[in-house]
Amino acid sequence: MTAASTIDRLWRTEAPKIIAALTRLVRDVAVAEELAQDALVAALEQWPRDGVPQNPAAWLMGAAKHRAIDLLRRGSVVAGKHEALAHEADRFVTPELDAKLDDVVGDDLLRLIFISCHPLLSPESQVALTLKLLGGLTTAEIARAFLVPEPTIAQRLVRAKRTLSDARVPFELPEADDLAERLASVLGVIYLVFNEGYSATAGDDVIRPSLCDDALRLGRLLARVDPNEPEVYALLALMEFQSSRFASRIGPRGEAVPLMEQDRSKWDRAAIARGVECLARVQQLGGDLGLYALQASIAACHATAPTGAATDWGRIAALYDVLVALAPQPVVEINRAVAHAMVFGPDAGLEILDGLADEPSLANYHLLPAVRGDLLERAGRHSEASAAFHRAAELAQKSREKSVLLARADRMKSPT
Repeated sequence: MTAASTIDRLWRTEAPKIIAALTRLVRDVAVAEELAQDALVAALEQWPRDGVPQNPAAWLMGAAKHRAIDLLRRGSVVAGKHEALAHEADRFVTPELDAKLDDVVGDDLLRLIFISCHPLLSPESQVALTLKLLGGLTTAEIARAFLVPEPTIAQRLVRAKRTLSDARVPFELPEADDLAERLASVLGVIYLVFNEGYSATAGDDVIRPSLCDDALRLGRLLARVDPNEPEVYALLALMEFQSSRFASRIGPRGEAVPLMEQDRSKWDRAAIARGVECLARVQQLGGDLGLYALQASIAACHATAPTGAATDWGRIAALYDVLVALAPQPVVEINRAVAHAMVFGPDAGLEILDGLADEPSLANYHLLPAVRGDLLERAGRHSEASAAFHRAAELAQKSREKSVLLARADRMKSPT
């Protein structure tokens, strides 16, 4: 692996921690990000020449911290502050980071996500900023995820950071009275970061487990801050159930393996047990009908079924009916169509999909024609299924997905 590829992979995982730590020092997200980028540039210049350091993550953190100290010194910071900052920087370049330091970094990440989800920002800006700062995505990758032009995302990011800077938003967790009000946004963004890892929009990788790990860590930190909020535990349960399938989601050629075809012996039983425990906590707190609780209950049906055939599709369909009534969303309707098809036959699912044909937000969403093709195939309408798979392949962003969909389309031309 080259130094450049090492840096690229490392940046994805370490950038959020570096930016969070720098924000604690300089109290400005935009400045912190610039300093982190400076450290990245230094690595790109030095590592190909001098070799990758023994502890590259600590090197990046240390380089960024030293740049922050230099900036603060140029700003005439008092001598006592110099010493405190220098001492803190030394701790971050120590090769072996202890558990206490992990806690500091974790708390910084949690503060950073609350800043990214500050009510001064629009929901679109909250998500974009969190994916940039905590997800490690580039502006181009965020634009692809939102299906909007790259300059639009760039402008959102610039305005968001300027808004936070101008308002001098403090780098701290909100007070208890404000926590509930901002929790919904934070939960939504954490789940979006998880989903970016679970079904990566960037590149040809199907999954990016490091993003899911970050989202799970943030969710656990959030549970420590607000231990009596059922939706926090519901989101944790949902993420645990979903992440339990990582080892079985990728086929031998790097393609995504559908849920019903996965080898369940590879599922992470410890993660499933944690999910079950979190869902039990939700029930104790009386939050069974929350948005994340309903989704977690659906995921639990899959995770706890010993085989695909033993899945309780009747319960899943009923849960989707409640979820759609509570929060109508086109993508949820697609999943509801699959569940109804499993219970009532493919025509029942196709009827639901027909109602989504003119939905603008799904115009370029490849999973709509892909699911339609699957249900048409099950209904024996092979020529229509072939056309649907071709359309899905045209819309798919990943080369492996395109190949799988085109292969399915070709099989429909001469079904056995």
